[in-house]
Formats: sequence, structure tokens, C-alpha cells
Amino acid sequence: MLRSLMAASIAVMLAATPAAAAEEVNFGIISTETTANLKTIWDPFLADMTKKTGLNIKAFYASDYAGVIEAMRFKKVDVAWFGNKSAIEAVDRANGEVFVQTIAEDGVGGYYSLLITHRDSPFKSFEDVLKRGKEINFGIGDPNSTSGFAVPSYYVFALNHIDPKTHFKTIRAANHETNLQAVLNRQLDVATNNTEQLYILEKRMPEKAKEIRVLWKSPLIASDPMVWRKDLDPELKARLKTFFLAYGTKEEERQRLLGIQKWVGFRDSSNLQLVPIRQLELAREKTKLEADAGMAPAEKQAKLAEINRKLADLNAQVAQKQ
Repeated sequence: MLRSLMAASIAVMLAATPAAAAEEVNFGIISTETTANLKTIWDPFLADMTKKTGLNIKAFYASDYAGVIEAMRFKKVDVAWFGNKSAIEAVDRANGEVFVQTIAEDGVGGYYSLLITHRDSPFKSFEDVLKRGKEINFGIGDPNSTSGFAVPSYYVFALNHIDPKTHFKTIRAANHETNLQAVLNRQLDVATNNTEQLYILEKRMPEKAKEIRVLWKSPLIASDPMVWRKDLDPELKARLKTFFLAYGTKEEERQRLLGIQKWVGFRDSSNLQLVPIRQLELAREKTKLEADAGMAPAEKQAKLAEINRKLADLNAQVAQKQ
């Protein structure tokens, strides 16, 4: 009788005790387009992550890339989708670490930065951008965007000895979607963008996509990384990585990823995937320094030597892992 009473008492206590809440993980999403659009394409994926990991995945949106980086820095974001340039900032400033990389549908391992214009624009070629800048209202990307800012800043501007602030009639910064819509609406003459955003436009509004002309295409940019905070619990990291590496094997998962960008899955990665963009940023800085006629020779040589040292360190990192 006593044993029965104790068992009943324990059962009542367990029934009255709420189940342990699932561990909450805040997932940051960079602002390539409006939050409303991002929620539509990301929520099904995040729901799958919640279901398959047993974690309570919460989306974190910000008005710009820096908002997600700062949120990770102050531990308001645990995991985030970044481009390579913004991932560098997260690694250097927010204790971030790359752990997987997206896989593109075509299997090329990346995407391309673009300069775009309206098909009826008077600007017909990349040469027009270089020679007729004073006629062009130009749209550049977020300062932490790889394809919208870092890549064109080197390949379009630095290599052609152009200062975009003085070269163009006007210049303004915005996310990919805003710049794309501004070109479609003839509010901008030329803007930076990328092949992933054009893919989204082709899916949503194929007739509008036909109104875009590409003036310039960059070398291949490595696929986007996913970044977590280095100080996350190892068991939590393991659960997250298992989810990402397995995701995309089912057709419905593949379709969800294709709805986000032009992705079909994820592969293992590390901070080494950021080295090419680090090299590009240093090369851009080096080009600007070499062209600076007003700097004292000794100061210039000291700064160039420091850049060369950093480039050598990056090359050594890659060689060590090969």
C-alpha cells in the first residue's frame, strides 16, 4: 500500500512538472532582400532543423549584414548564413567559425558577382561603365557583401584604378533585391548583383528576369558558408553539423534549398574557404596603396611590406592544409 501511494505521488509530481524545454538556437540570416521575403523562403528550412535536431531554432533577421555580425558577437546569434566577406567579419570580430558550405545546383561550387542594367539601358557593355561613369546612377551592395561589394571593389574598381565615389554620377548602397528592383524600375542605371539573386528572380518573375542585361561577370566566388560561434557546446555543434550534412538528400528538402538560393545541400568546410576573399581584399588594398602618389615613400613601403606579409601567411595556411 505504501509503495502504491509513493508511486502515485511520484506520478502526480511528474505530471505537474513541465517537460524540459528544447535548447534554443538563434539562427541569423543576412539581409539580401526584405525580411518578409526571407521569412517565406527560410521558415520551412528552419522548421525542418527544429524537427530533426530537437532544438528550438529561432530566426534572427537584421536590416543589414552588420546587424547579424554584431548579434553573433554579443551571443544573440548562435549560427548564421553569411557570404564569404561577412563571414570574415564574423570570424574576426564575433568568434565565428565556418563549419559547412552550401552546394550549388549546378555543382560548380560557387556563384558569380555581376554588374547589371536594364535591357533598354543606353549602357551596353562593361566598357561603357568604365568610360561613361559620370552618366551613371550606380547601386553598390552592403559593405559586408561579397558579391555586392568586395568582389566588384577589386575586379571592377581597383584593377581599373577607379574610385566609385567620384567615378559615378551618383552611388548608393543597398541589398541585392533593392538594387535589382531599382534597375528594373530604371531608378538605377547599373548595379552590382549576383547569379543567385537573378536565379530567384527567374523563379518568381521570369518575364521580369528577361528585362535584365548582364554587363560584367566575376571569377567564381566560393559557395556561401554557414558559421557558428566557436564557444558553442560540442554536442550542440555535432547535432547541427549532422543535420546540415544530411540535408538535401530528400526531394522536398532539395526543393526547399532551391527556394532559398540555388542550393541542393551542404558540404564540410572550414575558415580556409575564406582565404581567397581575404587575399582579394589585401590585393585591393595593395593596388590602392601603389597608386597613392601622395603618400611618403617610407610609409608606403612599410604598409606594402605588411600586406605582403599577410598574403604570405595566407598562402602558408593553404599550403599547410594541402
